[in-house]
Amino acid sequence: MAKSLGGKLHTKILAGLLLGAALGILANTLLGGHHPFTEWVNHYVAGPLGQVFLRMLFMIVMPLVFASIALGVAGLGDLRRVGRIGGKAVGYFLATTFLAAATGLFFVGVLRPGDAIDAPVKAELMATYAGDASAKLASASGGGFGVHTFVNIVTRNPVKSAVEGDMLGIIFFGIVFGAALTLIPAARAKPMLDLLQSLNDAVIAIVGMAMRLAPYGVTALIFGVTSRFGFALLLPLGGYMLVVLGALLFHAVVNLSLVLRLLVGISPALFFARVRSAVVTAFSTSSSSATLPTALDAAEQGLGVPPKIAGFVLPLGSTMCMNGTSIFEGVTAIFLCQVFGIDLNLVQMTVIVVMSVITAIGAAGVPGGSIPLLAGIVAMFGVPAEGIAIILGVDRLLDMSRTAVNVYGDISATAFVARSEGLWNASMVQDPRQAVPAPERA
Repeated sequence: MAKSLGGKLHTKILAGLLLGAALGILANTLLGGHHPFTEWVNHYVAGPLGQVFLRMLFMIVMPLVFASIALGVAGLGDLRRVGRIGGKAVGYFLATTFLAAATGLFFVGVLRPGDAIDAPVKAELMATYAGDASAKLASASGGGFGVHTFVNIVTRNPVKSAVEGDMLGIIFFGIVFGAALTLIPAARAKPMLDLLQSLNDAVIAIVGMAMRLAPYGVTALIFGVTSRFGFALLLPLGGYMLVVLGALLFHAVVNLSLVLRLLVGISPALFFARVRSAVVTAFSTSSSSATLPTALDAAEQGLGVPPKIAGFVLPLGSTMCMNGTSIFEGVTAIFLCQVFGIDLNLVQMTVIVVMSVITAIGAAGVPGGSIPLLAGIVAMFGVPAEGIAIILGVDRLLDMSRTAVNVYGDISATAFVARSEGLWNASMVQDPRQAVPAPERA
């Protein structure tokens, strides 16, 4: 999967973005956004092609959320046997992922890259793409904050929640279902776990199929947007990328450095020097799963973390510790709300942070694995499906960057757990800058 969704495909997606944008701007400049020919192309060619791609993404959101969350929770049933090590690891994953999501929320809330779009353009975007946005937005907010906000999370009918796109309801059902599997005999639970794993694998394969259509879908969708609005949407895209990359860099350099210094007791510079190979591998492959062997080597050989700690924490972290993904999802969701003129209150922004944490944990550790989940989040708040196309073309660089932060957070978790267990400390790590050279031969 990592190879099939690698650099060549993402190069094609970027080329599709540039081609669609160029053709759209050309049509907007020469003919105008409402010219009969432009509208004909959008209605009969670009629109249908883009919608096929988007529908494939939305088709798998609910089964992907349910299967990944249920499997994750069921897998944690082993914590009753592995004891405090598993508890510390999961606690670290959740704390740092929440911190990352909050960092992304702060950056996008302060810098507001989506506000670079003029108000009239936002109004036309909503009129063009989101006729039912107000109903979705009211549903997402639940009419205000109160007891019902929590009660509504408990779905009455998981099938109905799946049909209506109620991700919180599906997430809750997935958590309860996974927890229930840990309470029944292992022999009885195994067939269902195998079924869920097969469902999860099949859905990830569909993600790969959908992403193969992405170059054509992105070309069509971006043409539809730029032929109507010209440069108005492209200029803020650079600001959005800078916000995501800035938030990722801040989390790695500031947040995780403080964690390493205060909780792990190691110099962040020394830590990075010993795990750099894994971070570079993560950046180049855009896959936490593909980076796992290199991350294990960096933790065990580079840092000296005991294999029994690294061998347990890192595989768990490759699916649960998604610091970078939570930043990306939170920033992107709020950016798209800003683009489409959707004002979010504090409760709704809090929901986005929580959803970013939960769905980041459930995201597949392969390139493009978080895109379907992101599509589900933004749909909750009235962002039309076409909004996803705005960021898909630039996702390759962001995917590489967020995966590097994910893996950096994974390895920091192994050091934290090992130190808290008294099995490792920073004095065991040799600084490569102070390494004693081998004696010369006579």
